[in-house]
Formats: sequence, C-alpha cells, structure tokens
Amino acid sequence: MATPHISASPGDFAEVVLMPGDPLRARYISERFLENARAVTSVRNMLGYTGTFRGKRLSVMGHGMGVPSISIYATELVRNYGAKVLIRVGSCGALRTDVKLRDVIVAMGAGTDSNVNRMRVMGHDFPAVADFTLARRAVDAAEKRGKPVRVGNVFTSDLFYHPQEALNATLERMGILAVEMEIAGLYGVAAEFGARALALLTVSDHIRTGEHLSPEDRQTTFDEMIELAFDVAASEA
Repeated sequence: MATPHISASPGDFAEVVLMPGDPLRARYISERFLENARAVTSVRNMLGYTGTFRGKRLSVMGHGMGVPSISIYATELVRNYGAKVLIRVGSCGALRTDVKLRDVIVAMGAGTDSNVNRMRVMGHDFPAVADFTLARRAVDAAEKRGKPVRVGNVFTSDLFYHPQEALNATLERMGILAVEMEIAGLYGVAAEFGARALALLTVSDHIRTGEHLSPEDRQTTFDEMIELAFDVAASEA
C-alpha cells in the first residue's frame, strides 16, 4: 500500500536504493545509469525510479534536505517497501585543509547536533555508523577504478546557516572531514529498522576557503561518485 509520502505499489522498489537529496538528480541518475527505468512514485515531486544496472534490479529515490526529510523516506522504504540497503549519494562542505574539492568521502560515521538518535536510545548517545561491508566494498571499488577516496567521519548539521561559527574549528580539530545534513539520520533509521546503509559524498564546497565547484565540475564529479555507488549497489542486488 502507498504511504503518506510514497505512492508506489508493493514490489515497485528494489531491495537496494540509491538516495540523492535532489529529486531531479534521482531522475537524472535513472536516465543516465539505469536500463528500462520507470517512475514508481512522485508524491510532492519526490521522484523515485526502478530499473536495472548490469542486469541487477535497483532503485533510486530522492530524500530531500535535512534529517527529518531523509528519515521519512528511509523509514517508509525500509518498513513499507522492503528496502534492505540504502546508499546516500550527495554533496558536502569540506572542513579540513587536506580535503579538497572533488574528493569523494566514504562516511564511516556521523556526529550531529540533531536529537533524533538520542530519542532512539532514551537520551543517550548513539554511534551513527555505516555498514562496514558496504563501506569496504566502496573502498575496494574505488581502488579498482583508480579513484582515491577519503574514509572518515562527518558532521550532520540541522542548520545550513549555522549560528555557531566556532563549531567548525572544533569539528576540524576532532578530525571531522566535512559537514552535510542527512547522514546521522539515515544511519539511525537503518539501525532502528534492521537495514544497512552507506553514504558517499562529493566535496562540492570548502567551508574554510570558500572554494566551490562550478556547475559543470559538479556534474562530472558527481557522476564519478554515482558510478562508485552503483558498483556497491550491484554487488548487493
């Protein structure tokens, strides 16, 4: 049955779902990478598609911006549509000076200023971490492609325009590679409902230097990350 936020029928989604934030990027991914892709949901223009990649049945669906949004879609995909593996493919802002534009990050864990995971464990801290097998496969696939990746922790912020500017220096000192807005929520949902999750990020901006990718560079670099995500997804399908 359809959920309040997804209009797909039972069986419309594959067990492995790639999740970009932008629903238009979900459509682009389906057109660029999937064979025989068909639209399966479009509630609130949050687009979802299912097709095949290297003969494996896979899906892609947007998740919107922020922890609340990704938590809604991830929960319904797992709980109502039988998704077992969720792979976020998104962008981030780098913090450390040794992290450069175009770098691809395998997000091993995510700290956060959001309270959602503490709500899951009665006010205590929760280790929001990726599935190790998925992370290892991403690193192995990157090595085969000759594409270096950074593996480490990120910070999931509830605020894009954060009032605590001093926080960035503290996060950098603690070894946090980059800031984004969804991963801690995704990893929490996966843990709660027994799914497996991974997030891959392309560095599109640098918080410290103000550098950012051009639209053309974003497209090229994001394609490289998405190809890597499909390598992982196909191994799970």
